[in-house]
Parts: sequence; C-alpha cells; structure tokens
Amino acid sequence: MIIFGLLLSVLVTLLHLYLWKRLVKDTTSPGRLRRLLTWVLVGLTVLLVATLVLPRVIGPTRSTWFAWPGYVWFALLIYLFLTLAVLELPRLALRGWVRRRPLEATATTGAPAVEDPPAPEEPATPGVSRRVFLARTSAVVAGAVSAGTVGVGMVNALGPPDLLRVPIRLRGLDPAFDGYRIAVVSDIHLGPITGRSHTERIVRMINETSPDLVTIVGDLVDGTVDELGPAAAPLRDLVSRDGTFFVTGNHEYFSGDPAAWLRELERLGVQPLRNENTAIGTAFDLAGVNDLAGRSTDGGPDFDRALSGVSSSRPTILLAHQPVQVSEAAARGVDLQLSGHTHGGQLWPFHYVVGLQQGTLAGLSTVDHTQLYVTRGAGFWGPPVRVGAPPDITVLSLQS
Repeated sequence: MIIFGLLLSVLVTLLHLYLWKRLVKDTTSPGRLRRLLTWVLVGLTVLLVATLVLPRVIGPTRSTWFAWPGYVWFALLIYLFLTLAVLELPRLALRGWVRRRPLEATATTGAPAVEDPPAPEEPATPGVSRRVFLARTSAVVAGAVSAGTVGVGMVNALGPPDLLRVPIRLRGLDPAFDGYRIAVVSDIHLGPITGRSHTERIVRMINETSPDLVTIVGDLVDGTVDELGPAAAPLRDLVSRDGTFFVTGNHEYFSGDPAAWLRELERLGVQPLRNENTAIGTAFDLAGVNDLAGRSTDGGPDFDRALSGVSSSRPTILLAHQPVQVSEAAARGVDLQLSGHTHGGQLWPFHYVVGLQQGTLAGLSTVDHTQLYVTRGAGFWGPPVRVGAPPDITVLSLQS
C-alpha cells in the first residue's frame, strides 16, 4: 500500500504539471493571473492527495467534507487530461509545426526532406498570437467536454441503480425450481461519500423484487465497523425466503479488519461464506470463496475447501468477488459463478484495461462450461462518477 501510495502521488503530480502547462502557462502571460491560477492548481493537487490519503488516517466519516470536492476534481482531472491529449495533434498541426518540404525537393536535389522552420506567428485575434489563441481554444473545449462528461457521470453514479432481470438456464436444476430468483448486488462501497441512505435504497429495491435468495458479492465497505456500522445497518431489513449471503471483496481487507465486518454482518442476519458452502434446500449448493486480497492475511481463497462435500446431484453456484477467479471454479466443475469487482469499468475508457485484467467486464459469459455472471455493482469507488457503466442490481431467474 505504501508503494501504491507513492506511485499514485507521483502520477497525480505529473498530471497536474501537464494541466498547468496546457491550461495556465500556455494560455496566460507572466503576471498576477498566471500566479493566481498556479496557486489554484497547487491547492487542487493538495486537495486530491488529501482525499486519497487522509480517509485511511482520520476515517471516512470525518473525510466527507473534503472527499466530495476532491473526488469530483479527480474525475475532472482525468477527463481534462484525456481531452487535452486528444487535442494535441490538431493543435500542433494548426500551429504549423507539422510541416515538411515537398517530396520533389528530394527528387531534384537528392537531399533528404527536412522540417521547415515554423512560420512567423500572426495574431489570430488582435493582440493574441496564434499559439495562445489555439491554447485557449483547446482549454475551453477540454473544460466543456470534461465538465459535461463528469456531470452526466455523476447523475448516473448517484441515481438509483438499474434493475436488471436476467434468465439463466442452469443444468441439473430440478424443474420444480424454475423461476427461482437470486438478487445479486456487489461493490456497494460505503465510505466517505455513500452512507446509510445509499444502503436503504439498495435494500428497498431488492425487497421490491421479492427474491428467493440475496447475494452480496464483496466490496461492501471502505472503512471499519466503528465508522460505517450505522451505514450498513439497513442490511438487516433484507427479506428473502432462503436468506442473504456474503463473500469478501478486496476492500474488506483494505479496511483493516475483515473479521470484524464478518461478525457484524452475521449480527445483521447476513451469512458470510468463508471458503465454505451450504445447501439451498434441494435446489442447489451455494459456495463462497474469500477474495484474492485475503492472501496477505492468510485468508485467501480456498476452492477445494469451499466446494468440499457439494452434491453431484444438483448444481453448484459459487460467489467469488473477482471474475478472474472463474478459471479455478471451472476446473472444479462449478455450474455458475457470481462476481462483481469490475464496476463495469466505471470510467470510460478504463473499461478496456479492466476487461483485459479480469477477462470479463460485465454480464453473462461462459468459461469452460462454467457460466459467469458479473454485476457492474451498485456503488462506486473514488469519484462519484460512472461513464458508460451505470450501476446495477441484478435479479437472476433460474431455469432448468
């Protein structure tokens, strides 16, 4: 975590230096305005570092007042950088930097083509050079695109999750259980921005679907029980015929004491599956494995233990936070794995990186005869922004 923090701090600093060059130095003359904008950017840098570091020191509940502006600025920083990077080539081309002698010069003289010296800059508007005019124009475009993208993303992230209903044909399922409903929710991420009202809305939406079973597939919290216990308390109001089950995600281990959260969830009527399984009547066996992050505390996933004693006469459904764990599940003949972790990418274009790392981004797929369903999650981590990846709660309807 120390190495990760250092790398993240270096990255944040470099991004702010790039923004200073493109949004401050290139658009202003030396003087009072440039100094003012420079100090504003320095302040935003400090705010973002504090947002990323301090919640682990002073706790999420006391971090709310600076986490909101800090994480919103984080999202704006990302999209300002991406937009300005896309605009670099046309900006340089319009400045006359991308210019070469005609190829005929090489044919007639035999000399290699070389770059022409840049043409003298002419004012694009009275008193403003072409360079400054293009820098200011690209800054305005980047600002408008970034603000619009983050605004729409905040509406997506902070609004109610999509309610998805997905039929899944499960081999070996007794026809008597056709239509059995499993509510799947993941990545609720209670923390400095999301609290009790977030949990209450999720519980209400799940209960309105009248599920037979509820599964919470990790990353419930970003803090300790003392800090976030009241925010998680509405989970006791979940209603289903066969109960609510939980497996750890990586953030339960980052929060410091996953065992305390498992005890708290049991008190709330949520049953953790810690590398173990239980029979859901005669319908199927439900198993759960710890997250990969548990390896750092000798509590990592143990598939053999989790699947020990499951019946070959009925299907097996596995809860595993990370989709990448499906290879282990498939090797052991699991029929269906339910996962989260990816957030569906949360912020485009990071979808592509997450998809490569996890193998599956969201939705239903098949890996070596094992079906894998990945929910995009009902919350968010970091910026309260989702671009191209709306939150969801899924109700699976099993079919024989």
